[in-house]
Amino acid sequence: MIIVTGGAGFIGSNIVKALNERGRTDILIVDDLGGDDKYKNLIGLRFFDYQHKDDFIKNLELGQNVEAIFHEGACSDTMNYDVNYMMRTNYDYSKELFKACIKKKIPFIYASSASVYGMGKRGFREEEACESPINPYAFSKLMFDRYVRQFADKIPSKVIGLRYFNVFGQQECHKGKMASIFYQIYKRMKLGGGPRLFKGTDGYKDGEQKRDFIYVKDVAKINLWCLENELANGVYNCGTGHAHTFNDVGRAMIESMGLQRLKITYCDFPDELRGKYQSFTEADMKKITAAGYKDGFTNFVIAVGEYCKFLEAGGYYSIGK
Repeated sequence: MIIVTGGAGFIGSNIVKALNERGRTDILIVDDLGGDDKYKNLIGLRFFDYQHKDDFIKNLELGQNVEAIFHEGACSDTMNYDVNYMMRTNYDYSKELFKACIKKKIPFIYASSASVYGMGKRGFREEEACESPINPYAFSKLMFDRYVRQFADKIPSKVIGLRYFNVFGQQECHKGKMASIFYQIYKRMKLGGGPRLFKGTDGYKDGEQKRDFIYVKDVAKINLWCLENELANGVYNCGTGHAHTFNDVGRAMIESMGLQRLKITYCDFPDELRGKYQSFTEADMKKITAAGYKDGFTNFVIAVGEYCKFLEAGGYYSIGK
């Protein structure tokens, strides 16, 4: 059996989908479905059972039938400044799972975040010198990375953290304001408006801020690759190593939707985001490449086209498709 925490969420549900495509349905999904539409992410997936995250951790006892845990569950709201809540949810919960996995020698692959690099002024390498979180979410992720680092060379079982860069794609409809710029633009375009991007900031021209956007299907593929291949315990970047501008995003969305009559417009950069916004991200992928990852990434324009087609078809996976 494989356990996926956050299995009803954006990245977690795509990991479940990737497992399904390999014939795996012996999956326990752990999550908190809450009061939004996240439950719809489960309708098109095949899995053995579901358990609420609080019940799972309270009665945590991993049997010999557990093959691996993908730990994707977290509070990912970068605008939530309740540090105690973030640490309980993202740090303490992760520690309990980590301890249980190393006790039973169960592979543990967890979601870290590129937000730990802050403004990225020192680069985006998996090194302490580059780490400078600027919000409680990023802080909670970095604290767990550092906790794991203390044991990385001392434990016999696999423990891998993946620092996700700017993920977009299928099954993020429930994320609201935390959904990717791709989904935000899609919603606006469906209402008849063109992509609206930020005006220039941090020395960048209008819409020329750049992010390392990675397709969620590639993120799921890398997670499974980490489970199936030998690599040293520790933290690895999970991006493409190539940044695209927000203007690139806007143009790709217009092209994919066939709405060339719509134009990109620009709005003032919000004062509340000054000093809290990554105007540039680009993963240094040398570490995971050296570990053997050579499967590449989906072409940016093709990925955007696939995602738009998916949204037009309803925005959720369905059984058999």
